[in-house]
Amino acid sequence: MAVAVVSLAAALPRLVVVNRERHTILTAFVDKSDRFATTLVKSGTFGYLPGRPSANTQPLYGWFLAGLYWPFGHSWLAVGLAQTLVAVLTALLVLEIGTRLRSLGVGLVAALLTTLHPYLVWHDVHANREVLDGLVLAALVLLAVLAWEDRSLLGAAATGVVCGIAILGNARLVLLPVVLAGYLSWRLRPPGRGLLTAAVVVLAAVVAVAPWVARNRVQVGCLTITTDTRALWKANNVSTYRVLAQGGWIDDVPNLPGGPPWPELAADLTLEGKPTHVDECAQMRLYRHLVIEFWRQHPREKLRLSGQAVRMLWTPKSSVRSDNSGQGSGLARTARDTVEPAYMILLYVLAIAGLFLAPRYFAALALLLLAYNTLAAVIFAGAVRYRAPWDFLLALLAAFALTAAWNAARRRLGYRPPAPAPSR
Repeated sequence: MAVAVVSLAAALPRLVVVNRERHTILTAFVDKSDRFATTLVKSGTFGYLPGRPSANTQPLYGWFLAGLYWPFGHSWLAVGLAQTLVAVLTALLVLEIGTRLRSLGVGLVAALLTTLHPYLVWHDVHANREVLDGLVLAALVLLAVLAWEDRSLLGAAATGVVCGIAILGNARLVLLPVVLAGYLSWRLRPPGRGLLTAAVVVLAAVVAVAPWVARNRVQVGCLTITTDTRALWKANNVSTYRVLAQGGWIDDVPNLPGGPPWPELAADLTLEGKPTHVDECAQMRLYRHLVIEFWRQHPREKLRLSGQAVRMLWTPKSSVRSDNSGQGSGLARTARDTVEPAYMILLYVLAIAGLFLAPRYFAALALLLLAYNTLAAVIFAGAVRYRAPWDFLLALLAAFALTAAWNAARRRLGYRPPAPAPSR
């Protein structure tokens, strides 16, 4: 019954949004992985153009879309339905996590809080990778919980593999295997067992990522997960704070004066009949150097950007215009301006209370992961869309508070659970 309730709660509102947004699912708010997927299906090349491999994005979401486009074509319905299914699976994983941690009631409440998140109901069905991030992160947390409980090397290896898959979806998670290795190994005795467990987590993640990195070395020219350090530079220069403070996003930050055309622009110019070649690896090194120089020369500005990133990550309401432009009228605007902030404020309050009620090892894991995501925002940039895939952790903590309050209320009203039937 719980599985059916959670599945329907996840699917029905998203199917309504799929129908309402059918004309924009593949035309607005679209991740560049859509272009990579289209090129892969048509030509066998993972990049912007046939015959020109690229590492200018993380591959996981592009592969996911290509798996849909190959049999169904560039179909909004296929994307909407598939991503609705991903949201359902995410909610079911949260149900399992909560049930394992405490009870079916905690799991059910946590899954409903996760899947009825107003921002995700709208965002999940659009062509952005965060819906897949949420699924992988939920699977990762479930495996980390299992590995903590059974202390097995197999559990550690499974956690590491899924951690590597998460990195293929989001390069900002590149150090997460080290964090989880420390989490799973610190209490193990003798110390050699802990070191072995940590090594298994990290090595398993490396094994999962290695084929993609090797592909980039052979086809693109450098050992890397993504060559898109231009995005990191856009989040770390003297113009960034002003643009973000005005409601813009890092895409609106002025380009590097005299800088080379970035891979997507080069592809567009080539399609316009102006063949343009770029060295992605050289660009990666150039923008990485500029970021390091910015940090070194402007520490106060970076500190200011860090505070801004944390605020933008944890704000109850998105402050980025481009995230809000698709929800500009009627019920969608009301949900964005009123329902979503109220929902998140309540979730924050309940999650803080839940920290004191959840099992300590899970509370520590949740805090560790949320702290990691916050640190990633400090280094890169913060936005609600980068926090939302992690909000299931808040929902799990909040579920402990809600179920405790419900049980306390029932006891105060004199409720007594029925006596078990006599055994025969």
